[in-house]
Amino acid sequence: MMVGVHNKPTAVRWIGHILIGTLCLLVLFPLYWMVVTSIRPQGDFFASSLLPSSVTLEHYAYVLNHLPLGRLFVNTAVMAVVRTVAQVLIGLLAGYAFARWDFFGKRALFTLFTFTWLVPQQVTMIPNYVLMSQLGWLNSLAGMIVPSMVSTFAMILLFQQIKGFPHDLIDAARVDGGTSWMILWRVIVPNLRAMLASLVILQFIGAWNDYFWPLLVSNRMETGVLQLGLQGFFTQEGDLWGPMMAAATLTALPIFIIYVLLQRQVVDSFVKSGLR
Repeated sequence: MMVGVHNKPTAVRWIGHILIGTLCLLVLFPLYWMVVTSIRPQGDFFASSLLPSSVTLEHYAYVLNHLPLGRLFVNTAVMAVVRTVAQVLIGLLAGYAFARWDFFGKRALFTLFTFTWLVPQQVTMIPNYVLMSQLGWLNSLAGMIVPSMVSTFAMILLFQQIKGFPHDLIDAARVDGGTSWMILWRVIVPNLRAMLASLVILQFIGAWNDYFWPLLVSNRMETGVLQLGLQGFFTQEGDLWGPMMAAATLTALPIFIIYVLLQRQVVDSFVKSGLR
């Protein structure tokens, strides 16, 4: 009987490992297939083999010759960085104001902000497009950045974190003569670094992978982003799968590098955020 008792947790653990391994394979296989397709020869695209018969870099050369990859990388990086910084900064300030200040209409205003999170992006695309057109911001980085500088998700998340922050620390800082600005940056922000790191990563990835809004406001390659460059491989003569997979691999490469460099911080931030 004792053997069965000791073996049961081991069996459950193995089943859990198998399930997690299976899910990892399902998630990683499309990425693997993307990379493998990018190095397959032209006539080997539809082969059933998981490994290419030979390796070629001609598709990467085609991408470098037919796309202004440097310009697209710079545009995408500027858009993603500025949007992420603005979303986190505005969300932090708004979350602090809603969590720690009392003012007239606070509940109604917070409810209105929360309601905007429930509105699909497709509903606001046309009004935002008309506004960008009237401002003359079409085919510009400003047109891709400004409408997305505020994130309701970031504001709500930071509001919940700041609202749950220990009141004793804030009261002690006020007794020492700290202003609201000093308390935010010297007391609250240093203690929310793990959660802020996870939020920055999530918002950056979302901005980097954004496609529909840049597609709507930009139709020039010199002002476009990497995702718009991928659509150039869909032609009337047929889809250029090799170059398209090569371009997709290069587009995803910065995200892979960020994750590899910040893997421990990413895991720690989600774990610590979940334990709060």
